[in-house]
Amino acid sequence: MKIHDDRPALARELAGQKGKRVVFTNGVFDLLHPGHIELLEYARSQGDLLVVGVNDDASVRRLKGDKRPIFPLAERLEVLAALQCVDFVIPFAEDTPLELIRELDRVDILVKGGDYAPADVVGRAEVEARGGRLVIFKLSGNYSSSGLIEKIVRNF
Repeated sequence: MKIHDDRPALARELAGQKGKRVVFTNGVFDLLHPGHIELLEYARSQGDLLVVGVNDDASVRRLKGDKRPIFPLAERLEVLAALQCVDFVIPFAEDTPLELIRELDRVDILVKGGDYAPADVVGRAEVEARGGRLVIFKLSGNYSSSGLIEKIVRNF
């Protein structure tokens, strides 16, 4: 099952994947755009299994404002789960994925987009303390869901 909502069950499943490198990335993934696809495919290329943490609707509203998300969590999870490069998707209610990363306890590689400074990446210390590493991926374009929404509103 690609979509999980049970952290302990996913942690057990990942623990059973001996010898496989687990990659983790996270985000809102509200309006899926080429930057998201580029990031997810790159993240998957860094290991054997890709776990994608997805902010739930309440955390998106706290982070992005009352008009977001455009698509509810169930639909965002479904779209991500349909991607071949994604092995597991799991929502989280917190504003950051820190607790999720701690609970999964099996993240070997943490991947974030190039707009993050390494020191600012949540979960980095936990992953590195377990012998994992952080990878910052520089996107080829200047993609932004918020920018895309603004462009749609402006043009239509």
